[in-house]
Amino acid sequence: MLEDLDAQDSAGSDGQKAVTLDQQSVGRLSRMDAMQQQAMAKATASRRAQMRQRIGAALIRIDEDEYGYCIGCGEEIDLKRLEFDPTVPICVSCAAG
Repeated sequence: MLEDLDAQDSAGSDGQKAVTLDQQSVGRLSRMDAMQQQAMAKATASRRAQMRQRIGAALIRIDEDEYGYCIGCGEEIDLKRLEFDPTVPICVSCAAG
């Protein structure tokens, strides 16, 4: 998962660069579109950073033999929930409550 995030980061780094004002080559609407694309690229990078944190926390739980147990109630997290998202730290009951 971390390798995938690294690849996505390198592929999306161009979209986060500052939008320059060049009135001869870029019209007003094109600049607005470029700024919107930049904002979306930054939001995507932020989500990837959050996922990195979740992966890191899951790896720590694995090292401490706590992986698969809810950090809220201590009960075992359902295997299907972990298969869907291996980084999930809480069971369905705690997530709903």
